[in-house]
Amino acid sequence: MFIGILQENSPEQRVAAGPDLVQAWLSKGHTVWVESGAGALAAYSDEEYLAAGAQMSSRDALPTEVQALVTVRCPDASRLSSSGKAWAEAWLNTARDQGAQGETRWLIGTLAPDRNADTLKQWASFGLNILTLDALPRITRAQSMDVLSSQASIGGYQAVLEAATLLPRCFPMMMTAAGTIAPARVLVIGAGVAGLQAIATAKRLGAVVMAFDTRPSVKEQVESLGGRYVEVEGAVEDLKAGGYAVEQSEEYRQRQQLMLEQELLKADVVITTAQIPGRKAPVLLPTSLLERMKEGSVVIDLAAASGGNCEGTVDGENLRLGRALVCGRSAPASAKAQDASRMYARNLLAFTTLLESSGSPALWGLGNDEIVRACCLAEAGVWKNSN
Repeated sequence: MFIGILQENSPEQRVAAGPDLVQAWLSKGHTVWVESGAGALAAYSDEEYLAAGAQMSSRDALPTEVQALVTVRCPDASRLSSSGKAWAEAWLNTARDQGAQGETRWLIGTLAPDRNADTLKQWASFGLNILTLDALPRITRAQSMDVLSSQASIGGYQAVLEAATLLPRCFPMMMTAAGTIAPARVLVIGAGVAGLQAIATAKRLGAVVMAFDTRPSVKEQVESLGGRYVEVEGAVEDLKAGGYAVEQSEEYRQRQQLMLEQELLKADVVITTAQIPGRKAPVLLPTSLLERMKEGSVVIDLAAASGGNCEGTVDGENLRLGRALVCGRSAPASAKAQDASRMYARNLLAFTTLLESSGSPALWGLGNDEIVRACCLAEAGVWKNSN
C-alpha cells in the first residue's frame, strides 16, 4: 500500500503516524508519504520522517498514487470544494478512476460519523473504503487498537493539569509558617478511562478526590486509586454497553441530581466525562447550579463535543458561567501531542495489520473480520452506516 499522512487541521496538534510507525509500515513493504510539517506540533521534525524512509512534500504535491489517507480527525468539508483544494480534487478524481478499475482507495481515522456524516458521505461518493476507529468494538481482541481508551487516558491526565493551572489555589495541603492551606476538592463525574486517569492524577497532586458514575461496578476501581465513590442507589447498568453509561429512570436522575448538587457545591474542580454513544451528553450542571458553585471554581468539560455536561459549554473555549470557569475540551490529549500521537500510532499499526492480505502484507482488504466490519462506514463508495 501507498499510505499518506496529512497535517491535521488547527487546533489539532497530533499526527496520525510518527517516524516509528513509518518504519514499521516500510518493513511490511508499504510506501509512506508525509505532508511537510505534519508532525511539527507533536515534536516530530521533517528530518526524522525522511530518515525513517518517508517521502515528503507539500500538500499540493500529494502523490495521486497514494492509496490510503490516514488521519486523526475527519478531514473537513472544505477540502472537497471543487473551487478550492487542488490536491483533494486531483486525489479524489484519481480515486474515482481507480475504483472504476477495481482498485479502491481508503480513508482511515477517528472520523466521528455522528457529527461528520455529511462530509464522510462526500468522501464516500468518490468510491472510497472509509473506516472509523471510534467504532471499534469493546472486546478483548481489539484492546491493542483502542484509540478511544489510549487518547482518553492522556485526556484525563491533561484535564487535571489544566484545572490545577487555572484554579486560583493549590491542590495539595500545605503546612507553612504562614499557616496551613487545605487541599483542593476535586469531583470527577464519570469513571471511564478518562475519569479514572483524572482521579489518579488529582490524587497524586494531593487533592481530595470524589468520583461519581452511574455504574456501581466501578466503585472498586475508584477506591483503588484513592478516590471516594459517590454512590446513588438504584442505578441501572448494562454490561453489554461496552463500558458506557446508559439512560436512567427519572426517579434515579432526581436522586442523582440531589447528590451531585451537594458535592458540586463543595468542589473546587469538576472534571466531567459523562457521554452516551450516539446521543447528546446529559446536562449535569445547569446554569442554576453553576451560579451557586464556589467562586473561582473550575470545570473541565470533556463531553464538549457532544454538547457538554454543563449548560452553556462551548468546545474549545473557557467561559465564565455563573461562579465557575467552564472549559470545553473535546480533545485534551492534543495538548500532549507527542505521547498521544505515539499511542495513536501503536493502535493504528495493530488495526492496519488486520487489513493485511494473507498473501501479501503490502495489500489491504476488508475481509470478514468482526473488528474491521464494525469500523466500516463505506465500502467501495457504498455508505454502510445506518445513523
